[in-house]
Amino acid sequence: MALAAGLAARLGGGEVHGLRRLSGGANMETWAFDWVPGDVQNAAAAQPMILRRLPAGVAGGGEDALLPLDLAVEAALLRFAARGGVPVPAVRAELVAGDGLGDGYLMDRLPGEALPQKLFRDERYAAALGGLAADCGRALAAIHALPTDDLPPALPRSSHGERLGRLQDLLDGFGNVSPVLELALRWLRAQAPPAAPLRLVHGDFRCGNLLVTPAGLEAVLDWERAHLGYPAEDLGYLCANVWRFGRSDRPVGGFGAYGDLLEAYREAAGWAPTVGELHYWEVFAALDWGLVCLTMLDLHRSGRDPSLERAAVGRRLSEAEIDLLLLLEDHL
Repeated sequence: MALAAGLAARLGGGEVHGLRRLSGGANMETWAFDWVPGDVQNAAAAQPMILRRLPAGVAGGGEDALLPLDLAVEAALLRFAARGGVPVPAVRAELVAGDGLGDGYLMDRLPGEALPQKLFRDERYAAALGGLAADCGRALAAIHALPTDDLPPALPRSSHGERLGRLQDLLDGFGNVSPVLELALRWLRAQAPPAAPLRLVHGDFRCGNLLVTPAGLEAVLDWERAHLGYPAEDLGYLCANVWRFGRSDRPVGGFGAYGDLLEAYREAAGWAPTVGELHYWEVFAALDWGLVCLTMLDLHRSGRDPSLERAAVGRRLSEAEIDLLLLLEDHL
């Protein structure tokens, strides 16, 4: 297989075994495999690896509202986060132009489970889920503490107002299709928090992008939407209803309580937003998800990507609208 041979060459030789594409992820391809270095004769010494790359025809977006980061920037960011003590997989190599493998990078495949449907049903993770909100608070504090002067230069650095403006442009481009999303955008502008120093924000910190073992949080995955922003954004995003996966009685990611998340964050960071302040970012996350759904719906309807996955996500626009109406009901 050409891909397997190319990956082995990129890693410096050896053999690739068990190459398989994993499910999950609308914007990225994820492949798992085992690599046996060329100087190792024992297959038992194989190193578990992950290939993360852009699908053919998809471009990284950088400052664009919903497109993923350039993967070279994401790989550099993962290396930077690892040096700062954030739990992330180690990046082993980047793909390069001319190797025929596309845009992406190779990283360690760590133990654990990320799919919420499995985490919530498997008793082996029950104890880990009980402490996961606190684990998330500590991990987010580590992310937000990283020095911004040393971040990759290509990382998006827009102000919050500029981001809202781009989301408005995106919504306007679809026509007058969702008065609820329009209402939410107007509310977010009117209630925007005061300007404050920007920090590194993961941008998609939620169950599904968290690798969990029975001992707790193992790694933070999928940094494709990282940017400079307000730390409370990550905390509120984790608490958005869409990322509770039907477990609305556990507001933090479907597995924890506000108090556990915020207390752990406060202990690690020296401060924490209030639950009331998180409400703004829960509205923002619901709007963000609604625009993702609208984008997927447009891709399907236009025929640019008529896949079932795009249609399945697009039909969930109404769920985002209901979440927004409930969030805004007592705040208009």
